[in-house]
Amino acid sequence: MKTLDVSVVTPGGPVLEDSFDMIVCKAETGEIGILPGHIPLVAPLQISAVRLKNGNETQKLAINGGFMEVQPDKVTILAQSAEKASEIDVERAQEAKERAERRLQANQDNIDKTRAELALKRAMNRLNVGNQ
Repeated sequence: MKTLDVSVVTPGGPVLEDSFDMIVCKAETGEIGILPGHIPLVAPLQISAVRLKNGNETQKLAINGGFMEVQPDKVTILAQSAEKASEIDVERAQEAKERAERRLQANQDNIDKTRAELALKRAMNRLNVGNQ
């Protein structure tokens, strides 16, 4: 069976280099499933989980935006940050979520609401992937 070579890279260096049967990402336009032989494409990604499938096994990564480049036999994800489920500190992510929620509930004029909302999305994404 054909596979896709998948490379996930952040400014800190490579996070993942492996082959998979299928990859599912959440692009700005919606969820995209990529199989070997997919047409070339470049898509901006949302803060979300990337699902990497090999047979009956699924591996997840928490990514914080970025871009995905698809070639028929290779997928490259350039992300601001990416973490494997096994590397996520769930307690720290929970604390970040609670901090962001407190900032949003405070309703103060001096907080950057957009920044707090993004922090909440990142924390919830890390929790969802880390608690698999």
